[in-house]
Amino acid sequence: MAAEVSADRKLQNRAVLGVVLMIVGLALYPLADAFIKHLMGTYSVQQTSFMRALTRLVPLFITTFFQGGPLHVLGTNHPKSHIFRLIVNLAYTYAFMYAFSMGSLTVIYTLSYTSPFFMVVLSALMLKEKVGYERWLAVAIGMAGVVVAMRPGTNMFETAAILVLIGTFLGALNKILMRRLAATEHSLAIAIYPNIVMILVTFPFLISTWKPMPLEHWGLFAIVGCLTAAGQYAIAQALRFAQGSILAPIDYSSFFWVVALDLFWWNKSPDSFTLIGAAVIVGSNLFILYRTRRNEAAKRAAAAASGS
Repeated sequence: MAAEVSADRKLQNRAVLGVVLMIVGLALYPLADAFIKHLMGTYSVQQTSFMRALTRLVPLFITTFFQGGPLHVLGTNHPKSHIFRLIVNLAYTYAFMYAFSMGSLTVIYTLSYTSPFFMVVLSALMLKEKVGYERWLAVAIGMAGVVVAMRPGTNMFETAAILVLIGTFLGALNKILMRRLAATEHSLAIAIYPNIVMILVTFPFLISTWKPMPLEHWGLFAIVGCLTAAGQYAIAQALRFAQGSILAPIDYSSFFWVVALDLFWWNKSPDSFTLIGAAVIVGSNLFILYRTRRNEAAKRAAAAASGS
């Protein structure tokens, strides 16, 4: 039986903290993706997905013992909500994993930045959040910056691109469902359940296709697991503290980590278009942060005035 909902389990209006946690979570994923892209040159999508889920499940599960124990963390009164979200998450993950196995990073990352559009629309439709024109404008400007920086080619309808668009929509829906669950469920549970499902779904495919791995590849998968586990938890916490429409433009922040990886891992320097696009993206994110702080200050002032 699930534990009763506690006060700290409720959604809190701490948008700045939510934004910071989202930035941290999104910073960890490009680094993990770089390792995954490297490993997928050797292993199948199923084996890579299995190992990624297994290695990030371990640190998440260990953390439950510092949060009241597995039974306390994983207990739920909303199994149907979890099941629907897990199906969405599974489809979203596989769409991106297959896209990584066949498409270029430029196409994948460019199209994945359509997530804020899906996020804002779904937040307005499903969560009934009020989305002001300034946030719509910030998302639009940020997406324009992505297009300038990444300059996608004309082959936008190749299989990998279609998979990314499908995965991006499902990813945005997954975040909305996570925010709903965050009102009553433990953040660790929201992060742990998808990994359990991924392991159960992929294991049957590996019985006859498993490829032995050297010790160094086990180490790389362990690094991926730790990075993505921390990223999952940070994003789950971010969605607890801030509205999805506020967090939507922050998706662009991962662009800077992609640029850093290109520079330090693959020795690929950004050109002038990349730098211009980056400036536009930074501007849109800073504007969102400014508006968030100003709105929170106004709410605190109004609350103080009504209480005096």
